[in-house]
Amino acid sequence: MKLARRFHAPVVLPADATFSVVRDGVVDVGEHGRITYCGPRSEAPPADGRPVTLLPGLLMPGLINAHAHSAMTPLRGAGGDLPLLSWLNDVIWPAEARMRPSDAYAGMLLGCVEMLQHGVTTSAEMYMHGESVVQAALTAGSRILLAPAYFDRPGEGWQGALKQIEKWIDADGLRFGPGDRVELCYGPHSAYTLPAEALRATAESAADRGALVHIHVAESLTEDQEQRAEYGSVPLLLGETGLLNGRLLAAHAVHLSAHDIRLLADHGAGVAHCPGSNAKLASGVARLTALRAGAVAVGLGTDGPASNDDLDLWEEMRLAMMLARATTGDPLALTAREALSMATRGGAAALGRDDIGVLSPGAWADMVHVAVDGPHFATGLDVPDPQLLANLVWAAGSRAVRDVWVAGEQVVAAGEPLHVDRVAAQRAVAAAAAHMLPAAA
Repeated sequence: MKLARRFHAPVVLPADATFSVVRDGVVDVGEHGRITYCGPRSEAPPADGRPVTLLPGLLMPGLINAHAHSAMTPLRGAGGDLPLLSWLNDVIWPAEARMRPSDAYAGMLLGCVEMLQHGVTTSAEMYMHGESVVQAALTAGSRILLAPAYFDRPGEGWQGALKQIEKWIDADGLRFGPGDRVELCYGPHSAYTLPAEALRATAESAADRGALVHIHVAESLTEDQEQRAEYGSVPLLLGETGLLNGRLLAAHAVHLSAHDIRLLADHGAGVAHCPGSNAKLASGVARLTALRAGAVAVGLGTDGPASNDDLDLWEEMRLAMMLARATTGDPLALTAREALSMATRGGAAALGRDDIGVLSPGAWADMVHVAVDGPHFATGLDVPDPQLLANLVWAAGSRAVRDVWVAGEQVVAAGEPLHVDRVAAQRAVAAAAAHMLPAAA
């Protein structure tokens, strides 16, 4: 049990519906790691003797990485100049076939460290070696939505993987760990790596358990030509198999028609927009403005550290803004305020969560302290709100993150992780890479 505590900062960003800026703000955290008050200090309840943490900068919710394969840190840079399908078939999947549980643990641990140092407190992960990935996240103190990935490949049938996920959820529940840090999900890789039968079985199993289904959707034009020819589009296939009837997170969602977007919106599906990965792999640019105009819940994702190649969600905010403006010719297509919202409450909405991505009573105290003593805030905090948010997103970004809490527990102090030896974690990833990519060793 943690002690209740008050946090006081010159600026607090609750990430409410209008993404307001609270000056001289206070956030109260209860003994179980949930927020009990967020707002102006002048309206706060009595502190009642609880300890007070004075923060000289800006306090905001932890960022939400809505689509990642963070355990791939040992594969960073491998096949970096290949298109998506060649990159997967010729480099990544052969290397992952050599991955051991210890390699996945090492990769995920370093991935969590990197994200926490960037202020990312929650990540929606799709990967294998699920128990190792979860253990690494718990060790680092991160929050994770894990969707164990499955395919239909020789020696890797989807039926057994589906049963394993069912067994795990039935044994441990959808959420578990300190501060409910772990949520279990279903991870059918994509429509082009699984038959329709597998998607139908996934939809039924996930619906029975109220679980999120996390799946790659329409990432590149060439990947799912057969599915498009038979069903019209990948979202239409998802509707045919029942996946749109439950909680669904569509990763990438680059090549969608107006009808596809309406279909996702009508069924309440979320989208993880991954501008960095999609641009690097030349997969295309998702129709972000159309998705947002169509009332689709959109969060931001980094994708894996081998396809991005970092886990910096601040960079995704900037890329999302630049690409939205460049593709529409509209300098207001996506503002700093809107990008911040996508990285926090928008990511939570895409995941079907309302207890993260915001600083509000009842939500988990996943918080980030941003320093304002650098060149990015040379004009200070006493500037108009739009300028303050622009300085935060466009100029400051991850380099200004100083302290991070998850469920009220501090996991990063002065820019360094508190629960992990970062140097040792880096060495472990180097050893894993030497095993998985022997030609490069």
